[in-house]
Formats: sequence, structure tokens, C-alpha cells
Amino acid sequence: MFRRLTASVVLLWAFGFLWFAIALPGPLAAGVKTDAIIVLTGSQGRIEHAVKLLEAGKAPDLLVSGVDREVRPREFAKQFRVSARLMRCCVTLGYRAYDTRSNAVEAVQWVTEHNAKSVRLVTADWHMRRAALEIAREFPAGVRLELDGVPSHPSFGILFLEYHKLLARAALNLWEALR
Repeated sequence: MFRRLTASVVLLWAFGFLWFAIALPGPLAAGVKTDAIIVLTGSQGRIEHAVKLLEAGKAPDLLVSGVDREVRPREFAKQFRVSARLMRCCVTLGYRAYDTRSNAVEAVQWVTEHNAKSVRLVTADWHMRRAALEIAREFPAGVRLELDGVPSHPSFGILFLEYHKLLARAALNLWEALR
């Protein structure tokens, strides 16, 4: 009995990891518009993608969550080729977040201040599931979250670690719900 249970758990874990690694969330359909865009800093391509969406009018406001405290708006604008007009009207640099959990806290405060009812979340494809889980958990009722995964080529190590972080967060959420 114990062997069967152990084998079942190992198989469930293995198939879950396989699904996680193969079926990474992709980009959102091109025509989708939202009230805001939130991009989580990290791997290459995330911020560039979010800025292109903002320039294309897919949303009127952008929060860049998790910006290093030493980065100034002028430096950010230069590095990511953001016009001064867009920086003034539409881009908020979030300096409070330092991990995915604090990204969620920073995002919910910003969304509440901007009264956004629909948000496009931009992050790397391998990071999307856990980021969406963290943010959806914090968001107020009635806010629609659209997932826009930036395609990447993560290593096995990144996928392995991120899968276990996702499992841990899901288990913690379940634990909290059952208490």
C-alpha cells in the first residue's frame, strides 16, 4: 500500500512537472485591451514587451514592479527607449517589491489607486503561473487578470526551481484556506 501511494505521488509530481515545463503560458492575443499593464522586473524582454504594449495603446497605464531603488526615471527611459511624454503620463516605477510576493502587494496597491478593473500581467512564461497565483490572491474582487507570458528559453534548473516554488505557494494557499 505504501509503495503504491509513493509511486502515485511521484507520478503525479512528474506529470505535473512535465505539464509545467511544456505548456508554458504564452503571449496574450494581440487585440486584448486592459485598464492597466503590470510588468514584473527580471529576465530580458519583459519590460520591452510591456513598453511596446503601452505605446500600442493596449492600456493607458503601466506599473513596472520591482525596480531597483538606484534606478532613476531618466535612466529607465533611456535604457528602454521610453519617451518623456510616456514616462510623465503613463509609467510608474515601483520600488517597493523585491520578490514575487511583494510584487503582488505593490501591484494591488497600484491597481486600487488607479481603479483598474482589468490588468494585463507581463512576466516571463516560466514565472507566469506563480506570479498570477500571488497577484490574483491579493487582487480585490472584480479585477480581471489577463496573462501575457513573454516567451523565453529557461534552463532545466530554472523550471525545476520555479515548479517547486509554485507547488509550495499552492500548498500554502490551500493550508490558509482550510484553517
